[in-house]
Amino acid sequence: MAYINTSHKKPVGVIGTGSFGTTIANLLAENGPVLLYSRRADKVDEINKTKMSAGQTLHNHITASNDIEEVCNNCNLIFPSVPSKHFRATLKSFSPYLKPEHFLVHTTKGLDIEDLQVETSLEIEPEFRLSDIKTMSQLIIQETNVRRVGCISGPNLAKELSQHQPAATVIASPFDEVIAKVRNSIKSQRFQVYASHDIFGVELAGVLKNSLAITAGALNGMGYGQNTVAFLLARGVREMMILGTALGAKKSAFFGIAGIGDIIATCTSPLSRNFSVGYRVAKGESLDNIISTSSEVAEGLRTVDICNRIANHLNLDVPIVKTTYKVLFEDWDTKEGLAFLMDYKNQFDVDFM
Repeated sequence: MAYINTSHKKPVGVIGTGSFGTTIANLLAENGPVLLYSRRADKVDEINKTKMSAGQTLHNHITASNDIEEVCNNCNLIFPSVPSKHFRATLKSFSPYLKPEHFLVHTTKGLDIEDLQVETSLEIEPEFRLSDIKTMSQLIIQETNVRRVGCISGPNLAKELSQHQPAATVIASPFDEVIAKVRNSIKSQRFQVYASHDIFGVELAGVLKNSLAITAGALNGMGYGQNTVAFLLARGVREMMILGTALGAKKSAFFGIAGIGDIIATCTSPLSRNFSVGYRVAKGESLDNIISTSSEVAEGLRTVDICNRIANHLNLDVPIVKTTYKVLFEDWDTKEGLAFLMDYKNQFDVDFM
């Protein structure tokens, strides 16, 4: 059935019916109509019938659709909210229907290397190039004719947002019109929106904290307290900045809502998928079992793999990233990993500013 807009407002599109896509749709629906896209016709029928998606009750302003052309024709502002491993393919399917006047603002905290498999880690190949790595906004530019791009990032745990708890996010875009449009569409009494023109830095801050959240979850699973967690998080922020600046980001983004703010949320909460992966690994579960029993992808697995490639390629001093990689993909025991970090050579405290 074709979408019928009974509101005077133009609908906003959301691509993806996972927990965060559903959460974003509900936030947007407080200010106007929303078209929520899923490629599966049966899922669309179920959502429209039950008014439920990803375990969340949907706002009455939300209508599900599996018609890409319908979404693109009706929505000027669209939020892609799909895992990084599916992002490129999703863009390619939408590209024929997107126009330069569209606004695409993604919510995905991940990186792309074409043909990289999320579930496995590959050895660094001689042809590896930093230019092969793309943020999601760079993918949008590469795969579509849309230029007015943006991202939203911050301490935005989907379950807490779905419970209407107060929170904040950052809308990052080089274009003021994108920032204004997103703010007007999603800001509410319970959801504060800050602005940044540094889209690359904000994207990297949101991505690079993923691996740190896995490490924090592992420490929690090993039963360690706040002294240990604080030590690793502080040193982890150092590694995020080393990796980020090596890729060309400014340091300022790592001190904001999308940096420190997101670190506090996802590195201390069991609601974080990345934290949960680390916790389960520390409890002795195999990575294969964790992946097969998880309803949604933890972006941190892909992030750790890519960050390890970058670190080896540039010979960067990031022992936490390298240790996390070895624990996840080379069968290091978590206690062995922590022992390695505790015995790591002495360093200056703040050597990254």
